[in-house]
This record gives sequence, structure tokens and C-alpha cells, in this order.
Amino acid sequence: MPETSVAHFYDELADDYHLIYSDWDASIRRQGDALDALIGQDRAAVLDCSCGIGTQAIGLALRGHRVTGTDISPRAAARAAREAARRSLSLRTAAADMRRLPFADGQFDTVVCADNSLPHLLTEQDVNAALAEMRRVLRPGGRLLISTRPYDDLLRDRPASTSPQVHGVAEADGGERTVTFQLWHWHEDGEHYDLEHFQLLPAGGEWRVQARRTTYWALGQDRLAGLAAQAGFVDRQWRMPQETGFFQPLLVARAGE
Repeated sequence: MPETSVAHFYDELADDYHLIYSDWDASIRRQGDALDALIGQDRAAVLDCSCGIGTQAIGLALRGHRVTGTDISPRAAARAAREAARRSLSLRTAAADMRRLPFADGQFDTVVCADNSLPHLLTEQDVNAALAEMRRVLRPGGRLLISTRPYDDLLRDRPASTSPQVHGVAEADGGERTVTFQLWHWHEDGEHYDLEHFQLLPAGGEWRVQARRTTYWALGQDRLAGLAAQAGFVDRQWRMPQETGFFQPLLVARAGE
């Protein structure tokens, strides 16, 4: 899938992205706390190279880290900066492709690539390019945190949809709710799938339907860990949600010396 279509997907979603969470602020805090525990140092220089509207980046800034956020979607990155400022936090953001990061070598203590962002890259060549860039901008021994969907399970079951998620708005704000769900269309190769992302938005007593489409590569855990090894990452291990408190499996690794 061309990178511009991924950027377009998230540009269109940027204003409504928080509606996929039942409580976005609670998710920001919970995810920031879980990632902070894995970073294991105070005031780390962190790059979130798929920051979206700031869910993980803001959560880590709340924990005192010095966070920079980049995203392929200019609208998402701009919203992340606005959301951080609204919370009186410092968050530098920029639009950038994770395969071509605009930073000097060894600039960060930790690189985060969360929320199933890496699997938007649909070939081994592109994943290798992104991992090489993450390795390049990390100091020797720096920490890598990548989260994906639990693809080992999903590759076995190949689900066709996700359960609806309901975002509730406080009664003082009108008491309206938004419903989000996904349909998945698996390719013949059994590894890639097209995703249709639906949001049902209240509109004067009726529902307005917003549909957006993108494509993912269902990267299994051994395969992704092997690609990380090729890029120069050591001490690779998968940490599961029941252990970390993060909502997706996390590949945790260090940049080789």
C-alpha cells in the first residue's frame, strides 16, 4: 500500500481518533504508566515514531520523559502537539515516515512504535528499513518498544471483524455515544488483510457512518523478532499484556553496542 494512503487514513481519522477509546484520558495514563515501567529510567529522551494523536507520547510526557513524536499523518502529529499543550506538557512533533527519521544518530534513549503501527509496512524490505532507522537513532544500549496485535493468534483464527467499542460522552455534553468497529478482509497469502474502520456518529437522532480503509501485514512474533535481530537489536523478548498492563503484546529489545 502506498505510504500516502496510510497518511490519508490517519489524516481523515485524526479529529475522531479519541472516539475509539471508551475513555481516552484513562487510556493515555494507563499506557504511559505501562511503557514507563519498561523504559526503566527517569527523564529518558524518547522518540515515539508513530505517535498518532499522542496516546503513548502524552502518557510518557506525563511520566516526566522528554518526548518527541513523529507520525506519517501531518494532521495526527499536529493534533498530538495541541493535545499535549492543552495538558501543559512539552511535546515536539513532526510529520515523518518511520523509514526515514529526521534525526541524528544516537539521539534517543528509547524508541516507541506502538498500537500496531509497524504492520502498516507491507514488505520485509520496508520493515527492515524502519527497524534500521530506529536502531540508528538510538544510543548504544537504548531501548526499543514495539507493540502489535497478537498476530500469532490472529493468523490461526483469521477473524473477520472486531467487537464494537462504545465511547460514552458525559451527560453534561449531551450524553451521546459513538460506536467503532472493524471488518477484516484477508488476502489470499493469509498474512495481509484490508481493514475497514467504521464509526457510527450521532447526528440529530440518527447515525452518521464514517468508513475508512487501510491494509496491514500480520507479522508473527518470531518473524518480527528475527527482523529486529537483523537490524542489530539484542535481548529481544515479547512481553504479554497480562504481565505489562499494556493492551497489546510488546517486543522489548536493546540496540546492540
